[in-house]
Amino acid sequence: MAYKTNVMRILDKMKIEYTSHCYVDTGAISGMDVANALHQNSEQVFKTLVTLGSNNQYYVFLVPVAEELDLKKAAHCVKEKSIRMIKSKDLLKITGYVHGGCSPIGMKKSFTTTIDQSATYFETIIFSAGKIGYQVEISPEELKKVIAFNLADVVYSK
Repeated sequence: MAYKTNVMRILDKMKIEYTSHCYVDTGAISGMDVANALHQNSEQVFKTLVTLGSNNQYYVFLVPVAEELDLKKAAHCVKEKSIRMIKSKDLLKITGYVHGGCSPIGMKKSFTTTIDQSATYFETIIFSAGKIGYQVEISPEELKKVIAFNLADVVYSK
């Protein structure tokens, strides 16, 4: 792939092994659409969600694209009374990324990050490479070399 996102450049600079994936940007595309476009298991493709806690701290959560973040579980795991999703219009200002292209790597600041524990079911997980149409696939062990994160059950139970 000739085009490199900032996320890919960060991974390259740190000599982190990853696989890049590209799909055609069709505008408003859901996480499930991304998984389907990449012909990947939707349980292995994660979306990056940014929340705001009751103490005005931001928190980042990665959850499988077909799942929903359970705000009560999420608040509990970051020791907050409550958390809420940030407004889409605020995402760029807070993270440096646009909706649909938000990555846990390379945000403007480091935020407490939690990845749903289902990530441990896979050797690698796939998430945004920081630009709509681009994804990276990386093992959680390699990702730990780039960002600090915790694993927790943060999705609604089925």
